[in-house]
Amino acid sequence: MMRASATLFAAIGLTIVFAQTTLPQVQDAPIVRLRGTLAKVHDAGEITLGYRADSFPFSYLDSADHPIGYSLDLCGAIVAAIARAIDSPSVRTKFTRVTAQSRFPMVMAGEVDLECGVTTDTSEREQRAAFSPTTFVSGTKLMVQRGAGFKSIFDLKGKRVVSIDGTTNEDAVKFFDDKRKLGLTLLSVTDRAEGYAMMEEGRAEAFAADDVLLYAMIAQHQAQRQFIVVGDYLSYDPYGLMFRRDDPQFRDLVQATFRELAQNGDLVEIYHRWFIRRTPTGERLNLPMSPQLQEIWQALGMPE
Repeated sequence: MMRASATLFAAIGLTIVFAQTTLPQVQDAPIVRLRGTLAKVHDAGEITLGYRADSFPFSYLDSADHPIGYSLDLCGAIVAAIARAIDSPSVRTKFTRVTAQSRFPMVMAGEVDLECGVTTDTSEREQRAAFSPTTFVSGTKLMVQRGAGFKSIFDLKGKRVVSIDGTTNEDAVKFFDDKRKLGLTLLSVTDRAEGYAMMEEGRAEAFAADDVLLYAMIAQHQAQRQFIVVGDYLSYDPYGLMFRRDDPQFRDLVQATFRELAQNGDLVEIYHRWFIRRTPTGERLNLPMSPQLQEIWQALGMPE
């Protein structure tokens, strides 16, 4: 577990936007009595953020093994708003690694206060956890070998398709396999690195995952000549930062932070930092904001 004062992130190379010169000045409503997450953070003097180690550019490790990424920058703005709301000069931040399989149990058990990864917000999942406003809109697509001739899931009849256990991608592939009687051999892995290795070694014909993560993985491995992303979307996956349910005080703070980020332009700036410009680890995705995400953020107050 890593601990750091908010004011130390610039010194250790993290790109989380904690510095007071770049933070959104959210006008938090007066809080008479702290409850839930805010009370916990106030009493402990720290917040626990969950991060993913392999979800570039949302949440991953840099060369010094520090968690960085788009989702962590957004969480950084929330941590700064928490510090103001509880009238603390800073909030210590403890980073805890989560996986696709462990993220929900850890949030629900209070081991993680705010999950900063690539979790899809669905109505079913909202029965177990709460979510921030949408941070990104993605969907399930397929990564296949370039030149293999596969253009959609229907071309993969009888083939091997790998996906990460416990994800909406796995659910989407199972749905199409059952509905269209494709006879797929469905393979499960615990993370993206394992899935990519299976593709490289020829142990699967396709890797089903969110399209943005597939494009990012290809960019990270400089594998544009080896792999390609194909097919129509098999699912709709709006991402959100995840936290505990039944905590209206914290929910209101998260929503207020996102509204301020949208209105002052910081949401767009953070997006460009990770999807348009070169990332701190050297990759460049050149991925414009989707019309769906633009509409969602405009509803929060982002200028058109």
